[in-house]
Amino acid sequence: MRDTELSTDLPWITRAPGAPYFTTETGEPWTPIGQNDAITWPELEGLFRRRDLPAVEAHLRHLRDHGVTCLRLMLEYAHTEHRYFERPAGRYVPSMIALWDDLFALCQRTGMRILLTPLDTFFTWVRWAKHPYNRANGGPCADRSQLMVCRETRELVKARLAFATERWGASGVIFAWDLWNEMHPAQGDNRPDAFPDYIDDVSPFLRELETRLHGRPHLQCVSVFGPELIWKPWIVDPIFRHPSLDFANSHFYEEGTIDHPQDTVAPAVSAGRLTREALAEITDLRPFFDSEHGPIHTFKDKHRNLPEAFDDEYFRHIQWAHLASGGAGGGMRWPNRRPHVLTPGMRAAQRALAGFLPLVEWPRFHRRNLNDEIAVRSAGLRAFGCGDEARAVVWLLREELAEPVAGLRRVREGGETRAALTVPGLGAGAYRVTGWDTRAGREVLKLDATAGDSGLALDLTFPGPDIALAISPG
Repeated sequence: MRDTELSTDLPWITRAPGAPYFTTETGEPWTPIGQNDAITWPELEGLFRRRDLPAVEAHLRHLRDHGVTCLRLMLEYAHTEHRYFERPAGRYVPSMIALWDDLFALCQRTGMRILLTPLDTFFTWVRWAKHPYNRANGGPCADRSQLMVCRETRELVKARLAFATERWGASGVIFAWDLWNEMHPAQGDNRPDAFPDYIDDVSPFLRELETRLHGRPHLQCVSVFGPELIWKPWIVDPIFRHPSLDFANSHFYEEGTIDHPQDTVAPAVSAGRLTREALAEITDLRPFFDSEHGPIHTFKDKHRNLPEAFDDEYFRHIQWAHLASGGAGGGMRWPNRRPHVLTPGMRAAQRALAGFLPLVEWPRFHRRNLNDEIAVRSAGLRAFGCGDEARAVVWLLREELAEPVAGLRRVREGGETRAALTVPGLGAGAYRVTGWDTRAGREVLKLDATAGDSGLALDLTFPGPDIALAISPG
C-alpha cells in the first residue's frame, strides 16, 4: 500500500441509537477523549516536508496509550505563512496535501481519529491582510466580516471540503466534520441568518457528496465561541438544534472562571453549569461536548503560563465536571501553554478518564443532567451528575481551598472525605456503586445499595478530595 492510500479498516463513528453518545459502526462504545492540536505545534511540526514522521507517529502512539481517541485539527492553521492549504485561493499546496496524506496514514496505523474543520478562523481573522482568500491577495472576499456569507468564499470552502473527503474521506480516521470553526456573528456581517444559511448550504452539500462517494456521510457539527450564546441569543437555535447537524459543540471560555482561573473549583462549577445549559437547549438525543476550553485570557492576554500543578488540577476538574454533567467525554482543551502542548499530568488525567469509561453502558444511557437535583448532605462538597432510570454518573469535589500560592488556590489535599448524598431519578431496586480515583485512575471502592421512591441514598468515605461514581443496576 502506498503511503497516501488509506484502508477502511478503522470503523466509522456514528451516534448511539437512542442515546446521546457515540459508538463505532460495529456497535462498540466510543468517546471523544483528546484536545486541540495544530500542524505547526511542537508535537505535529515534524509532518511538514516529512521532517520527522517517526516522532509524530511516536507521539500518536503515546496519545493512544493514554486513552486519547481523537484530535481536533484544522486543515489550515494560518498562524504562519507556510501552512495555507490554498495559495493562491483555489490552488491546493502540494506540501500541505502531502502533510495530510502522511497524517491520515499515521492516524490509520495508530487508531487515532480526527475532528476536522476546514480552516482556522481565528488567525484567518487576525492575519487577514496575508490570507489568500483576501481580495487584495487575489481571493474573492472583500472583507473578513464577509467570510461566512460571501458566496464565492463559500464555494471555496465547499470545494476544500470536497477535496478532503474525496482524498481522505473513505477512512474511519475522520470522526466528524466541524463545518465551521467557532462560528461568530462578526464573520457573517452580524446577520441573524448567517449561521443557518451557512449550515443549510454546506451541510447537505457535503452529506450528499459523501453518500455518493462512500455510501454514507461522516458526522457533522459546527462550533461556537461560547460567550456569544449569551450575547447573541439568536444563534442558540442553529448551534444546538439545527436539523442537519448530528451533535452539538460549544467552546467553554467563560470570562473570569475558565479563561482566567484563580482557583480550580470555580472553573469546574462553570463547566458543569455550561454543560447543563447546553443540554437544556437540545431537544433531541444528539450528543454534546465542549470542543475548546482553557485559560485563553491568562495565556493570550496576560502572557502567563499557569503553574503546572495548578493547571493539571484545573484541567482534571473541568474534564470530570464535563463528563459527569452529561457531556460526551471530558471536553477538548486548547493547550494555552508555552510550549503549546498538554502536560504529562493532563495526559495522566486523560488516561484515568479512559479507564473509567467501561464502567458505564453509554449506548444505553439516556442521561439527564442532575447537578442541581442531587442532594448533598455533607458540607463542603459539590456534586456533578447525570442519570436515567437505571444508571448514573456522579463526580464529588471537595470545595475547600488551600492557602494561595502565587495568588492561585488549589483544593485542599489530604485526609478522607465523607459524603452523604441522594441521587434522584433511579428506579427502585438494587445498584452497584463503583468509586474511581480520578488522579490514580483506579477503583477505590465498591458497594451495593438499594434505591427507594426518593432515589438512591449513599453514605460513603473516600480518600482525597474528589471521586467519580459509576452507578449501575446491581
